[in-house]
Amino acid sequence: MSFSTHFTHAITRKPAPSIIAGLRAVDTGMPDLAVMEAHHAAYIATLRETGATVVELPALDAYPDSVFVEDTALCLPQGAVVMRPGAPSRLGEAAEMAPHLQALYGQVVAISGTDSFIEGGDILVTEREVLVGRSARTNAAGIAELTRLVAPWGHTVREVHTPPGVLHFKTDCSLLDADTILSTDRLAASGCFDGYRVIPVADGEEPAANTIRFNDLVLMPAGFPRTRDAILAAGFKVREIGNSECAKLDGGMSCLSLRFTPR
Repeated sequence: MSFSTHFTHAITRKPAPSIIAGLRAVDTGMPDLAVMEAHHAAYIATLRETGATVVELPALDAYPDSVFVEDTALCLPQGAVVMRPGAPSRLGEAAEMAPHLQALYGQVVAISGTDSFIEGGDILVTEREVLVGRSARTNAAGIAELTRLVAPWGHTVREVHTPPGVLHFKTDCSLLDADTILSTDRLAASGCFDGYRVIPVADGEEPAANTIRFNDLVLMPAGFPRTRDAILAAGFKVREIGNSECAKLDGGMSCLSLRFTPR
């Protein structure tokens, strides 16, 4: 069973009322908390439908972006690495997540260098390697520190580059199975996925690139029919989830959970 697409556990966090103050690259409107909560509930229900145990953490009003838990940690079968977010307002979120990981894992380590910054949204784990995109939120020092931390667990890190103007590496890509990656043309054109099968995101549907393969389902944001049909045509089972409000804060399917099978 693939450790990069099949999981027994997920951690999520409820959106807080302060979400209206969340970070965003471009202002496309104020998020509607009630709609976001409904979408979030559907997301959690879908994860549970696959048989996974989902830990729902309470909202953290002190951290407007805390619903996007993926940026706080990298979860691998052997252990978890607590991140050091590149956005100063998000540094406290990682510390809040650490005890929950320690309750589930035997090994939890942390990015600790004061010059190191790295967020989970820039990390794509495949069966063969850990791809980490340099971005405004993830720097060379953070990648180097992560490389050292996961090496004893048998994982190899490969540094790649997030396209200019794109928040996170996984804003533009996602893993569908051990050999298949969904990607925007602008990211795939860099050659970073040579050796993988790439399913292109339809032109004009770039926000659909951020999906998650969770057990037997591919969860993708609703509203992108051509990309949905391409994923279906490749033989995957798709579930569309509303994401209109998280998208206003540059959030997607992967941002909303930590997914793992602890040993």
